[in-house]
Amino acid sequence: MPASQIRSSPAPLLKQGETVVLFDGVCKLCNGWARFLIRHDNHRRVRLAAVQSPEGQALLAWANLPLDQFDTMAVIRDRHYWVRSDAFFEVIAQLPAGWRPLILLRYFPSKLRDWAYDRIALNRYRLFGKYDTCLLPDPDHEQRFLKVPA
Repeated sequence: MPASQIRSSPAPLLKQGETVVLFDGVCKLCNGWARFLIRHDNHRRVRLAAVQSPEGQALLAWANLPLDQFDTMAVIRDRHYWVRSDAFFEVIAQLPAGWRPLILLRYFPSKLRDWAYDRIALNRYRLFGKYDTCLLPDPDHEQRFLKVPA
């Protein structure tokens, strides 16, 4: 299992056992990743939240991650959170079995994995582009995104 950070209290806004992926809502690559998860997470094991959303900001604050300069994906479940390549592997583990062979990449040293992850993350806008504003989910995908209870 990838290394996780542990907090003393459970993550806010999440039900026990619920997993949320925090992603950069203006990044075209990150939005493509969110659409990929919606398409391939047939069992709906993963919820999504843009880091720019109130929900994303609350979860970033809970994990003591930066609120305004976010260069990594984060995955949060219960009292645990993962970032960078460990977050990627945690998400892949939630997908159908056909995607699980990608988990074998975690046997590369974490310094090498995170170095490669950081090269893409730090250059994602230049390589893939950026939206002017955070995109809203399609109405048929809205239930996949974490929302503050009304």
